[in-house]
Parts: sequence; structure tokens; C-alpha cells
Amino acid sequence: MRLLRVIQFLRDHLRAVVRLSLVALALLVLLDAVPAIVDKGHAHTAAEHIPGFWALFGFVGCVILIIASKWFGHLGIMRPEDYYDE
Repeated sequence: MRLLRVIQFLRDHLRAVVRLSLVALALLVLLDAVPAIVDKGHAHTAAEHIPGFWALFGFVGCVILIIASKWFGHLGIMRPEDYYDE
């Protein structure tokens, strides 16, 4: 019951949850730019020295995954609703 109340609270305050999430993401990207907090001396690639690289990498990866899955779904997995009626 308690979990349902938490979910309902978050649903009722969705705009605040989204804003808080965006602020947290921006704060993490800014903290990534501070050399005293994140040691980038052992980075494997040059791109890892860019602040927020992994956040951008993850976002682009999610977008590519969504686009590829939609393309794959339309390619043949999805069928019309009356597929079995024919």
C-alpha cells in the first residue's frame, strides 16, 4: 500500500520530478568537469576527457536503441489487429 502512495505522489507531481531529475543530471555533468572530484588521468580514450561524455554517450545509445527497435518492429514483428481473421 505504501508503494502505491509513493507512485501516486510521483504521478501527481510529475513536472517537479522531471525538473528535479534534469537539475540532478546538470549537477552531475558539472561535477564531472571538476578535476578534483573526477580523476580523468586514467581515461582510456581522448573522448573521456570531455565533461559529460558518458551522459551524452548513454543518451545517444538509448536513442539509437529506440530507433532500431521501432524499425525492427515495423519490419515484420508488428502485425495488423485482424492478422488472424484473414
